[in-house]
Amino acid sequence: MRALQARGSLVVGLSRRPSRADEHEECDVADRAAVDAVAARVLQRHPRIDLLVNNAGVGARGNYLDVEPEVIERVMRVNYLGSVWTTLAFLPGLDRGSRLVNLVSVAGTVAGGPYSASKHAQLAFSRSITVELARRGVFVHTVNPGFVETEGFPQRDRFGPLSSRLVAEPQLVVERLLDAVDKNRREIVVPRWYRPAAWIQALAPGIVATARARTSRRRLRSR
Repeated sequence: MRALQARGSLVVGLSRRPSRADEHEECDVADRAAVDAVAARVLQRHPRIDLLVNNAGVGARGNYLDVEPEVIERVMRVNYLGSVWTTLAFLPGLDRGSRLVNLVSVAGTVAGGPYSASKHAQLAFSRSITVELARRGVFVHTVNPGFVETEGFPQRDRFGPLSSRLVAEPQLVVERLLDAVDKNRREIVVPRWYRPAAWIQALAPGIVATARARTSRRRLRSR
């Protein structure tokens, strides 16, 4: 947000809690009616949207067999449908030359429970809307971060000494996101070395599934 403001952009933030945006609208992106109402108000003030960033997300650690159904439903509504509702609601403001950024996750390229499933759906949406909006002259960017240390998603304690290699700082994601926008890059992974995870899952899903199953069995025996 501050990086965009430093570039001279007027930033309108949609979130459930107050933000540092120039203008703020309280909104739960999982609520389609609320998103539509907020978008109508914002578009009345700002008919053209130069850059729309879908960044809302909630975590859901655990597998399908470990979490409550309400958690599964919530993570899908926010991570996946939140991007869909927001994009469609602001579509009237996206014109030729506008940019849409979907902040997805490397988790969307691998198999790993409800969170990965929500990000996989968001990734498929981002790739699909890339094609659909091309005819309007709207450029879509898909950003897939790995583990990132944020207030809502603390990661460093999970990895100990390896955290410096596995966990990225938010500033790196911001820099790569803006670089992708500036250079018209459709899809990026941050950090870049997370790419092999997506390649292995795509090329050898059976091997990945077998490896994960073995790891899961070892964890069960160690309890």
